Amino acid sequence: MAAMKVHGNPFSTSTQRVLACLYEKDVEFQFVNVDMGAGQHKSESFLSLNPFSQVPAFEQGDLKLFESRAITQYIAQEYSDNGTQLLLPESNKTMALVEGIVEENEAALAKVLDVYEARLAQSKYLAGDRFTLVDLHHLPNAHYLMGSSAKKLFDSHPHVSAWVADITARPAWSKVLDMQKQYP
Repeated sequence: MAAMKVHGNPFSTSTQRVLACLYEKDVEFQFVNVDMGAGQHKSESFLSLNPFSQVPAFEQGDLKLFESRAITQYIAQEYSDNGTQLLLPESNKTMALVEGIVEENEAALAKVLDVYEARLAQSKYLAGDRFTLVDLHHLPNAHYLMGSSAKKLFDSHPHVSAWVADITARPAWSKVLDMQKQYP
């Protein structure tokens, strides 16, 4: 299979989502840092990968993707036998149900966390008893929210708080955070 490249910035939550997925799947890839401050995301070469001038961009041979959820879905399916199994056997139905719950409650974080708290009282992770893409997609934002005043909302939801502690302690996520140290 052709070499895989991820063009992004390790401080971008969307890039972090893709990196965490790659590390969970234990897939080799080349990371190409995109210096947003220098405007590299607006260069002709980058726009050929992502016409919206946003990170990340993904390429593998002729395949070019530029939406983080589409990229992680591709990686999880294409490398289903590698690393952590991020898809459930009935994942389309399960993920649609979970994503539907999230979308209905996006207006207020407290309401979303109430929904998550009820779900996590029944299972260790959002889609069941194992870590999947549903959980992985929350890593970047959960990480940042835990360092903000919103942390008190998480702390008032014990199951959500335990879930966030669990997913942010994953070795793949630690590797994503370590990458940030390489690109100040």
